[in-house]
Amino acid sequence: MTTIVEQPTTSRPWGAGRLAPYPTAMRRPHATVSIDPDTQLGVFRDSAGLVVEMGAHGTSKGTETSTTTNSDSKNDQGHDQDSEQD
Repeated sequence: MTTIVEQPTTSRPWGAGRLAPYPTAMRRPHATVSIDPDTQLGVFRDSAGLVVEMGAHGTSKGTETSTTTNSDSKNDQGHDQDSEQD
């Protein structure tokens, strides 16, 4: 009796054609980031320990309110949402 052993075939992974080299690394203007205990904001410092201004950036705030429109025992609730962005 003859035993046939199948060798596994090696195939290229399906995502290999999508791979690309990593982009060139960028040098950041800061060396460390710490939290200011009074404002709870990040403070960026350079390698000399001086504060680095990171420029203006946007902030956003969202609110959500719950509404109940049915006073009997059945649930009939809704809510609305809004947001503000600088």
